[in-house]
Amino acid sequence: MQNRERWAGLRRPFLTGLALGVFLLLLPLAALGGGEERPVEVLPASPTPAVGSAPGGAPSVTGELNDGKALRVLQNDGTVVTMSMADYLLGVVSAEMPASFEPEALKAQAVCARTYALWRAQAGSHAAEGADVCADSSCCQAYLSPGDAAARWGAHAAEYTAKLSAAVAGTDGQVLTYGGSLIQAVFFSSAAGATEDAAAVWGSTLPYLVSVDSPEGDEVPNYRSTVTLSAGEIKALAEEAGLGCDLSGDPAGWFSGLTRTVSGRVASLSLGGVSMTGGAARSLFSLRSAAFDVACDGGSFTFSVTGYGHGVGLSQYGANALAKDGASWREIVEHYYTGVTIQEGV
Repeated sequence: MQNRERWAGLRRPFLTGLALGVFLLLLPLAALGGGEERPVEVLPASPTPAVGSAPGGAPSVTGELNDGKALRVLQNDGTVVTMSMADYLLGVVSAEMPASFEPEALKAQAVCARTYALWRAQAGSHAAEGADVCADSSCCQAYLSPGDAAARWGAHAAEYTAKLSAAVAGTDGQVLTYGGSLIQAVFFSSAAGATEDAAAVWGSTLPYLVSVDSPEGDEVPNYRSTVTLSAGEIKALAEEAGLGCDLSGDPAGWFSGLTRTVSGRVASLSLGGVSMTGGAARSLFSLRSAAFDVACDGGSFTFSVTGYGHGVGLSQYGANALAKDGASWREIVEHYYTGVTIQEGV
């Protein structure tokens, strides 16, 4: 689910095309913008889940709606596997969020994953391949098979399978909508104090994807990271990307004009007279997020980075922090997706 900008995307023509492509992809949802934001309306809870059997022999609860909905999932090897929503969501939550997280955070993740999968299916993203969604995290959502999840968890496999199955069952059929349509329930790992507005990252305004506070901090692994590059490495990366920067002078003056969004991430900066977005710089210099500072020390540059991911939508570590403070999954998703309705089924 991370924003994968390519080096070639730093060129103006490609950026224009990319922005247009994203706009067209989001057009059905973007049309909801401009109106008054609706208050959250929580509909009746889901039916009591049925008791089933999870992979690895661990007890599992799935739910009538999860079991009743089938998805065609395009695997990374090109095959298409049809599975129930329950099995798909168990694989997605296993892949996308640490199983050690709080139960309410895992439930929030399950709701996001269900909503996003159904949004993708409605959009026909993989109709040409005979599928509804894919298992590629750079396109749809990551997915772990029961065997791969058990191998990752080792001795905790039965415990975590039951825990994540309960998170899926505990939100049976629940989805997020805005103005009667499924939202694009994007998520990421960790924020630097606040999430980002979708318009600042992808250029399209969505009323439910706006900047909100996020409570995670230094308890997050690698929350603060650094990347150090020599002047020669900066120049080589710029040349490989075809930026046409003027990097002939003193390296201390190569970077200039840094601006920030309301969330504190880099909105834009100039490298050798060529302007680029913070997201493009993140991609070019392999940074964990666009929340960074850059300092020059002689012949090298150090990027000090906070958080991980594109910053839009639900912060996974933020959700876990909220859950630790007693927030329910409903409160978590209402916090990260502004003005949404939580409802059962679509």
